[in-house]
Amino acid sequence: MEFKAVFETRSVGETEGLGEKLGSLLSKGDLVALKGDLGAGKTAFTRGIARGLGSEDFVTSPTFTIINEYDGDVPIAHMDAYRLSDAVELEDIGFRDYLKEYVVVIEWADRVIDLLPDEVLLVEFETIGEQERRITFTAKGKKYEKILQELKKS
Repeated sequence: MEFKAVFETRSVGETEGLGEKLGSLLSKGDLVALKGDLGAGKTAFTRGIARGLGSEDFVTSPTFTIINEYDGDVPIAHMDAYRLSDAVELEDIGFRDYLKEYVVVIEWADRVIDLLPDEVLLVEFETIGEQERRITFTAKGKKYEKILQELKKS
């Protein structure tokens, strides 16, 4: 069963703030899969998640490095599937190992969707104005449904 929630943000700061609220609800082993066009706010959202997890590191897009790791109360593995030729490449760089010890955030997750576990929090970004974004969350699994219900309350 899937549980959905839709939020709209009016600025980069609001997008980061929504990510920060989500980050404060996440724990080791959680997986957040992001989908959206270039410039839609995926990295800004991830910056917020990192802050919500207690990281003071500067978050940048991992487009060329594939994985950026950040320290926090729970470490974050920020991944980017854009340049991967196939999902097997993500497996080869230790994707499943990261799921044991990190909160994992994957940009361009739709490119590796077949590799993702059944339980995941999908987050889709849609540009609706210069700064405005519609962000649709789909919780797959009870754990993420509970997180999403908490996010809606905050």
